[in-house]
Amino acid sequence: MLQQTRVEAVIPYYHRFLTAFPDVAALAAAPEQDVLAAWSGLGYYSRARNLHRAAKQIAAAGFPANWPDIRSLAGVGDYTAAAVASISLGLPHAAVDGNVMRVISRLANDASEISAPAVRRRFSEYAGQLLDPKHPGDFNQAMMELGATVCKPGTPACPQCPVRSFCAAFEAGTVRELPVKLKKTKSRDVPLHLLLLRREGSVLLLQRDAGDRRLAGFWELPEKSLLPKIRAKRGAEFTHQIVNDRFRICVWSAEPAQPVDLPGSRWVRPEELGTLPLATIARKALTRGVS
Repeated sequence: MLQQTRVEAVIPYYHRFLTAFPDVAALAAAPEQDVLAAWSGLGYYSRARNLHRAAKQIAAAGFPANWPDIRSLAGVGDYTAAAVASISLGLPHAAVDGNVMRVISRLANDASEISAPAVRRRFSEYAGQLLDPKHPGDFNQAMMELGATVCKPGTPACPQCPVRSFCAAFEAGTVRELPVKLKKTKSRDVPLHLLLLRREGSVLLLQRDAGDRRLAGFWELPEKSLLPKIRAKRGAEFTHQIVNDRFRICVWSAEPAQPVDLPGSRWVRPEELGTLPLATIARKALTRGVS
């Protein structure tokens, strides 16, 4: 849940998720729609699907006992495998996230571009050399915390740094120039006009089909262009960022007198909304209470 997401946003979802799925067996046995509904609003939904698949792997084969077995779980990369192996199992694997990459680039005064695969491999090898094999979990957490709280981007707290005397960048005066990484792609504006249709207290939602790789199975408000004949009133406007796309959303509301024929749609009562995986944009529009 913490991948690409702030701790403050994660905490309530974390507690609700564990209440719904208190152990691996419960998560593995749950329908995917229930898992996505519990995750709905956090975004990056491939994480939920991978977690669900990993739970099924563990339910079938038991908990992994080494790095390769952890790495083989759905959605688990080198960093997650190393973090779990070191913190949970005490195995000597260096966990290298963005914070650790920044610490290493400064410790070594290395101006290589950190998104390059060869550089990431080299930094991971360097982290492995620094690793305390007797306390790998503590070491990895200390490195991550050092990067998050002291060796921060932009304005590092060098006077308070416990490893300042070992830092080649501090000695060379290049701390603020590191790490080197490519500039982010500028966001593009994407206009999106949605219809909020009400009938007898229900709202019309449209389910994404299985061909949608990112939001398959999720429910959302239909786009206005799908029902051009409906006369609607302009309502709430807001923005929503997804990676490099900044969606500028306008919600149009109406109470159609005639039946609405839209494949894949259905009328949903308010009490059902919490049981469905809702796309984040739809959730935002609904919570704004557009009239």
